[in-house]
Amino acid sequence: QVQLVESGGGLVQAGGSLRLSCAASGLTISSYSMGWFRQAPGKEREFVAGISWSGADPRYSDSVKGRFTISRDNAKNTVYLQMMNLRPEDTAIYHCSSRGYLRIATMPNDWTYWGQGTQVTVSS
Repeated sequence: QVQLVESGGGLVQAGGSLRLSCAASGLTISSYSMGWFRQAPGKEREFVAGISWSGADPRYSDSVKGRFTISRDNAKNTVYLQMMNLRPEDTAIYHCSSRGYLRIATMPNDWTYWGQGTQVTVSS
């Protein structure tokens, strides 16, 4: 049974930083593309960042490019999202996802497994 468990969310002031973690079980992340999505109240789930099974060419949404960094530790079977210079508009539930031995996709329906999410709240 595949499980993705996110952690590291919380309340932070604008300009602050957080690091999210996604611990995977039931799959080996080195064989999967991994991604982070977020969903704010009343909005659709949106792509934030993705990293391929090879770790090459990470992708970011325009809204987080230059502020967020996705990385993976295959030995720990864990994916991270380092978030810097946070803004109030980054407030959302952040979900980890995986989609197999495939290229990164930006649409939620193209991803197979999902975590329950971790809340990130950025105050102004």
